[in-house]
Amino acid sequence: MFNKKKNNDKEENIMDTENTSENTTPENVENTDASTNETEQAPELSIEDKLKEEVQQLNDKYLRLYAEFDNYKRRTQKERVELLQTAGKDVIVSLLTVLDDFDRALKAMETATDIAPVKEGILLVSTKLKNTLAQKGLKDVESISKEFNTDFHEAITNVPAPSEDLKGKVIDEVEKGYTLNDNVIRFAKVVVGA
Repeated sequence: MFNKKKNNDKEENIMDTENTSENTTPENVENTDASTNETEQAPELSIEDKLKEEVQQLNDKYLRLYAEFDNYKRRTQKERVELLQTAGKDVIVSLLTVLDDFDRALKAMETATDIAPVKEGILLVSTKLKNTLAQKGLKDVESISKEFNTDFHEAITNVPAPSEDLKGKVIDEVEKGYTLNDNVIRFAKVVVGA
């Protein structure tokens, strides 16, 4: 008895839902068609809006990128100027001790009666200067009795070679040449045997 009642209730519920779905289906179809018409019209506006928004975003991105690049240029230019102003700072600081030694040598020369200690002091200062510059990468170009090389030498004049083996070679050096980190910074001015 109770089971029959439960079954009847279930059947009534199923029938009610079928009726409601039958009743609402035509309305839903009409609503769906109306929303499709609206979405067909809406994308035209939204496409324009999307494109305008995309153009605005790209323009904003471009302006930010341009400003960032401009800042980068200014910053690197400022760093380059600072680098040029302080490029020789470490070399000059290392040469200050040599300058102090020269000052001491000059004071010693004023009161010196013997030339030998003064000469020895000047040689020590010269050696210290050469060592300091060598630590910074400065090397002198070996020239005398070497083959004339336009990469390192600048010929001032040609003179007759005293012997056959000195033809085309450097006989005398007027001014010493130097390289800094294997780059020539001053060519050696030489006399070449002809």
